[in-house]
Amino acid sequence: MFSTIRIYPARVVFAVLTIACMVTIFLFSGDNADASSHKSSKITKAAVETLVKDYDEMSPEKQQSVLDKAEHIVRKLAHFSIYTLLGFLASFTVGRRRLFSRKSLGVIVFCFLYACSDEIHQLFVPGRSGMFTDVLIDTGGAVTGMLVSMLLMFIIGKIARPSETE
Repeated sequence: MFSTIRIYPARVVFAVLTIACMVTIFLFSGDNADASSHKSSKITKAAVETLVKDYDEMSPEKQQSVLDKAEHIVRKLAHFSIYTLLGFLASFTVGRRRLFSRKSLGVIVFCFLYACSDEIHQLFVPGRSGMFTDVLIDTGGAVTGMLVSMLLMFIIGKIARPSETE
């Protein structure tokens, strides 16, 4: 009458990692504007000093201009990156499947809804704002993570299964 549900240990691990990623996102979103800017400005400065050859020779005004432009990019890359991880982990939690399937759509919708809730959460944090463009960036990252995970699952599946022609 009742079907047996198989629990795969790897999926449990990925589910726990997915929750840990969600908690991390929630904690980052809970930082007020000053704390968030402080974190991103440290990363931005390190990146600019590494990537911009003549940064040290620039005037302080020019340095600040470069930092201001770079910080916007770094913040959006941070959104994209952490949601790429979320999409990757959530996808592995769901397991192998076809790209165009309900399960794949479920992963995308799950990440989209979490991104929406994240932006709503930021509306209640001093100095922060919720932006739909961030939801779109987050969802793009999640789709990227899901695609990478599916490619990896495909490759692992090919390696793990012996060839039928042998």
